[in-house]
Amino acid sequence: MQATILVVDDDVVTCQVLSQELSQSGYTTHWVTNGNDAIDYILSKPVDVMLLDLRMPDIDGFQVLRELEKTKPRTKTIVLTGYGDFKGAVEATRLGATDFINKPYDLDELLISIRKVLTDSAD
Repeated sequence: MQATILVVDDDVVTCQVLSQELSQSGYTTHWVTNGNDAIDYILSKPVDVMLLDLRMPDIDGFQVLRELEKTKPRTKTIVLTGYGDFKGAVEATRLGATDFINKPYDLDELLISIRKVLTDSAD
């Protein structure tokens, strides 16, 4: 069975490109461009991994993680951000993120992270 990945980024082009790359790598992908839609999607449909941008206009990635911590604490999340800093990585991890990757991302690095998250969740 293919893993389902939800891409959450306020940049439509990033969502489209990343979804296409992941689809070509064998994953089922969906994408949304804001935090509210990400929460709604995860609460209504099964998702194996969420790729989450931290800086978005409506509610940011930290708020998404806080909300999911209350409602779906087992959601596997990899943070993808162009504003990576140590403090942000620590906060995202504390809120349940399993990995933190800076943009621009390296596709091979991202695929390794996704496989690791999926393997760890299978245990």
